[in-house]
Amino acid sequence: MAETVQFRSNGSVASGYLVTPPSGSGPGVLVIQEWWGLDSGIKEMADRLGKAGFVALAPDLYHGELAAHDEMDKAAHLMQSLPADRAGRDMSGAVDYLAGHPAVTSKGIGVVGFCMGGMLSFIIAANRPDTVKAVVPFYGFPQGKTEPDWKRLTAAVSGHMAEQDSFFPPGAARALEAKLRAMGKDVTLTVHAGAGHAFMAPHNALGTHNPTLAAQVWPEVVSFLRKTLS
Repeated sequence: MAETVQFRSNGSVASGYLVTPPSGSGPGVLVIQEWWGLDSGIKEMADRLGKAGFVALAPDLYHGELAAHDEMDKAAHLMQSLPADRAGRDMSGAVDYLAGHPAVTSKGIGVVGFCMGGMLSFIIAANRPDTVKAVVPFYGFPQGKTEPDWKRLTAAVSGHMAEQDSFFPPGAARALEAKLRAMGKDVTLTVHAGAGHAFMAPHNALGTHNPTLAAQVWPEVVSFLRKTLS
């Protein structure tokens, strides 16, 4: 079942797309949007997680604003204009909402993020080590000034990056993996050979959707989340 829900966000109210599995309960997973906003592609990912047995919540970090898949300039503007503190509060509020939802059976919460959401998934994991236990970032990670305090990261991370990606270069992904492993973190960032940025995106806005790779990776994502959140 899918529905729009509201949840508290540091004294204010935010909303999101919530999917519960056919069984009625399961581990909780946060789904973080790309730069387009809470669009059909992100909702489809939440739906797929629901079908796989998870309670999935995709918070609307743009608060109703959305860029069409042929409006890259608008998407970039929305991402650059997103208040970092508000996004952090909304994600934290979404984590608390999931953790307290009666359908959620797991003690810890997982996070799956795409592009901008991949980067933000690391940040919410570092900000909420008390609750976030599993992170699956796709072709996105913090770089430079956006990096959080990595000492606070306790979640297991299984990321999927693209070899052909100018937004989040593979060399930077490998460097981050090495850095975090040197700190004793449980982090694996797989760089998929020949893949382009947004290879999972069903809308194929960048012309880089790779259905074969997406079908290969998805069972790994489900297995990792189940194992880590069990």
